[in-house]
Amino acid sequence: MKYMSKINNEEIEMRLDKFLVTKNPDYSRQEVQSWIKNGHVTVNEKFKKPNYKMKLSDEVTWSIPEVVERKIEAEDITLSILYEDEAIIVINKERGMLVHPTTQETTGTLVNALLFYSNNLSNINGDERPGIVHRLDKDTSGIMVIAKTNEAHLHLQKQFRAHTVYRKYEAVVFGGVNHDHGIIDAPIGRDPNNRLRMAVNPNGKYAETHFEVLKRFNQHSHIACELITGRTHQIRVHMKYLGHPIIGDPIYSRKKSKLLASQALFAKQLKFKHPLTEEELSFEIEQPVYIKNLLNQLHKMT
Repeated sequence: MKYMSKINNEEIEMRLDKFLVTKNPDYSRQEVQSWIKNGHVTVNEKFKKPNYKMKLSDEVTWSIPEVVERKIEAEDITLSILYEDEAIIVINKERGMLVHPTTQETTGTLVNALLFYSNNLSNINGDERPGIVHRLDKDTSGIMVIAKTNEAHLHLQKQFRAHTVYRKYEAVVFGGVNHDHGIIDAPIGRDPNNRLRMAVNPNGKYAETHFEVLKRFNQHSHIACELITGRTHQIRVHMKYLGHPIIGDPIYSRKKSKLLASQALFAKQLKFKHPLTEEELSFEIEQPVYIKNLLNQLHKMT
């Protein structure tokens, strides 16, 4: 069911999320913000941010998404554990695995596997995301850290927000990247034309990626990327913005490649301070087989 309201004099300059809370007092501001971010709210038939300031006669339309209570089942799925102690688990997530369940996929995720593996996981992000401090895309493999306690979760979360966690990725992109290394400083937000995608957007959030070319091939480049911030799809969006989308990226690349069916991107290295001891921990993995095979094919074609 859809609801609609026009802004009156008393509501001018009120934030969009606050306005919606006044109209839906049974819901929290956090819940209302999720409606806005997930495309359930428009102002004059356009998507706006939660902090949008209302103007006289603005027409706000919204729908309240149905909340479906779900029980996430533990599943016996093999995990590649790189390190574990009483506070954290460091894993190498495989390609093709979702980090947490969605409305479309509720099984086979990292969360399903973690629930089977351990009874000790933080619950700060709720029952559907136990232990999850940060995420990797479904088709991005590589290193992740999982929190076993709420104390560890909050400590790690603080490091991610302060941009003090070192995250290095490798990718193979279309085209010859001109510069040996560089910095992409371009804000990222929702694509106004497609709410399921992100895009470089002047109204988006600060996003910074450092890159280095490891090797150039005839029509492709092998690059390393360091994330300074961690916006959704950041490397994928920034490389598209440069004109060098990642091979196999189903969302941000219009080019197709017969060399690899899924995206050529993995999280190679992760460094952070241990949430209990403050000791700096560093984890690094080798290139996964699918990346090695891709690079070998490109080398033969050069």
